[in-house]
Amino acid sequence: MIFDSTFIILIPAMILAIYAQGKVQSTFNKYLKYRNAHGYTGADVARRLLDMNGLYDVPIEVIGGTLTDHYDPSTKVMRLSRDVYSGTSVAAIGVAAHETGHAIQHKEGYIPLTVRNLIVPVANFGSNLAWPLFLIGLIMGIPSLLDFGIILFSAVVIFQIITLPVEFNASNRAIRLLSSENILTDAEIKPAREVLNAAALTYLAATLTAILQLIRLIVLREERD
Repeated sequence: MIFDSTFIILIPAMILAIYAQGKVQSTFNKYLKYRNAHGYTGADVARRLLDMNGLYDVPIEVIGGTLTDHYDPSTKVMRLSRDVYSGTSVAAIGVAAHETGHAIQHKEGYIPLTVRNLIVPVANFGSNLAWPLFLIGLIMGIPSLLDFGIILFSAVVIFQIITLPVEFNASNRAIRLLSSENILTDAEIKPAREVLNAAALTYLAATLTAILQLIRLIVLREERD
């Protein structure tokens, strides 16, 4: 029961995660019906912003799913979901500009993005092995495995924390570009910002979840002594 009793620590993160997921879906779907005045597609906007920043060599591909949009710094490829790639909604434009913001970060050597990319392998390793090692240590009473599991999971927490400025900066860049380049009208900027702010909640939820999960591991470790 000692394991189950610590689950309460995660409740605030679970509540925020559920709220954030609902918020981003409802906000995106709401403004998916709001066509931008110029009739640009997400792909149009991404290409224009990439080119004006000298990123002619970054291709834009279509990827399946909803809100699966991302820029891959390892291959220098931008992938947009179909609703964003072909969509003319304010929501689509906001998301496409956000991903372009990541591409610009990569080109400029934005330090938080560089650090995040460097620790991705460690974070993935920690995410896959932290809990199995910790549970083995907990069951078999091996303190060194408990400590190693906590150390590995700490890499996941660091990754999530570094992700926050990366995402917020990409959204800020997106809004500035959409406004300064007159891609969206003043009336359209607000809903585009709402979409990106809603998406930011999911990153906050992920970070809070990771932090509370780490606290949970530490509590379990202390109770084991």
